[in-house]
Amino acid sequence: MTNLTLEGLVLDMDGVFYVGDKLLDGATETLQALREKDLPFRFITNTTTRSPDELVEKLERLGLDAHRDEIFTAVSATVEYLQQRGKPSVYLLVRDSVRACFSDFKHNDKDPDFVVIGDIGASWDYETLNRVFNMLMSGSKLICMHRNKYFQAEEGLRMDIGAFVAALEYVSDKKAIVIGKPAPAFFQMVLSSLGLPAQKVAIVGDDIESDVGGGQAVGMQGILVQTGKYREEIARKSSVQPDQLIESIAALADIL
Repeated sequence: MTNLTLEGLVLDMDGVFYVGDKLLDGATETLQALREKDLPFRFITNTTTRSPDELVEKLERLGLDAHRDEIFTAVSATVEYLQQRGKPSVYLLVRDSVRACFSDFKHNDKDPDFVVIGDIGASWDYETLNRVFNMLMSGSKLICMHRNKYFQAEEGLRMDIGAFVAALEYVSDKKAIVIGKPAPAFFQMVLSSLGLPAQKVAIVGDDIESDVGGGQAVGMQGILVQTGKYREEIARKSSVQPDQLIESIAALADIL
């Protein structure tokens, strides 16, 4: 296994350090090793079921030493995107736990400037999709905080919001604005925080497309872990080739 010369890391969270509320082997030790090496890093996640502050609390509860300014989420990136466009009206399809993050924007359930889609779990139904479809046909723009196909839960793979976004794009003939991974702007925002060129940074993730592919698209090296949503068959069929394949986050220190 080739050792990498890096000055910083971008670390996916769910599926890399934990799955659900279960900490993965080596997570705590690896994070401690990175701090001892004084290697700067940022956590990233497409999770839209928790606010950034709630994610910090979760990491701390799991025994991971994390700081708020080290965490970049699809939720916080979406808020920033909307703030850059003044104070547009929004229709939110998000969990109650993240609604407060959008408190600066006027809620409009008829003809909003933007429909914002996050993970609402089992609340998806025909009426919800049809309501959004009619908003889009009336001129609203569609924001998806990410468009992941699926995610790893403790009980197995679960369908994610990407399929619902694809359905709305198909029926409305409108393209969604993707905010989180693998959007280049999301990775550029994280790199800007690190203050490092992409070529000196590696992304570590369990998603061959959104994590590794998204990071490589902006010039980062890609390290794929064989935990979380990783599936050998999917990785083998992908056009994305990771720079490194490691068994788990526990093996990260061995290649640095």
